[in-house]
Amino acid sequence: MIEILKAIILGIVEGITEWLPISSTGHMILVEEFIQLNMTDAFKEMFFVVIQLGAILAVVVLYFHKLNPFSPKKSSIEKKETMEIWYKVVVGVLPAGVLGLLLDDWLNEHFYNYWVVAIMLIVYGVLFILVENRNEGKTGKIHTFQDLSYQTALFIGLFQCLSLIPGTSRSGATILGAIVLGASRFVAAEYSFFLSIPVMFGASALKLVKFGFDFTGQELTILLVGMAVAFAVSIIAIKFLMSYIQTNDFKLFGWYRIVLGILVIGYFVLFA
Repeated sequence: MIEILKAIILGIVEGITEWLPISSTGHMILVEEFIQLNMTDAFKEMFFVVIQLGAILAVVVLYFHKLNPFSPKKSSIEKKETMEIWYKVVVGVLPAGVLGLLLDDWLNEHFYNYWVVAIMLIVYGVLFILVENRNEGKTGKIHTFQDLSYQTALFIGLFQCLSLIPGTSRSGATILGAIVLGASRFVAAEYSFFLSIPVMFGASALKLVKFGFDFTGQELTILLVGMAVAFAVSIIAIKFLMSYIQTNDFKLFGWYRIVLGILVIGYFVLFA
């Protein structure tokens, strides 16, 4: 039961932080310093990636109609526009997909620690504030997915490569990149959500293959509980974010990142 309770807490953290631009991987690394699963290192490495599948399924459920090119409720033009969204997602996914596959083990070995997380939290917190200050009063030139060119989609995908470093935030990197390239906050957030689908499915598949599928009963229970909680919390987090950015910018998240990064450094300097 203790391990299941830990999985529930980790699922809550994942569900909130996967979609808000504050770094889910970074938070999971930090939370593990205080709530450690009593499992093998191999399982924990797999768990902290595959738990994101629950969060990704929340996007699939919430945006199923918008992302479904075969919906009988859509006209032929709408179906074509939906396919174009998927084409642009594929273009945006390619850079991080290739680099992630090539550098997965090296990144795990060199960057998955609290120092890197703390520094990235602060750096991108500052960047969010600077970008939002620069864009204050502007609405951006990309207001729909039809306005999003394939070239811009590729450039946003290059920004997503930055999220391979923990503490950066995949959603944070893509949203920040999209805003810099002229996207409205609404399009930036939705495109970030859609990019996460193939990225996280691919990353999860990679980790599952490396771990193998010979789960013990306890391992399978912990993984499924974490994913289920992440799914439920993600539904709430996504709805909150899309409502929040209708009347607010991302500076609040920038300040949160800076404060958290400073607290993390202070804690580990004093107590580690």
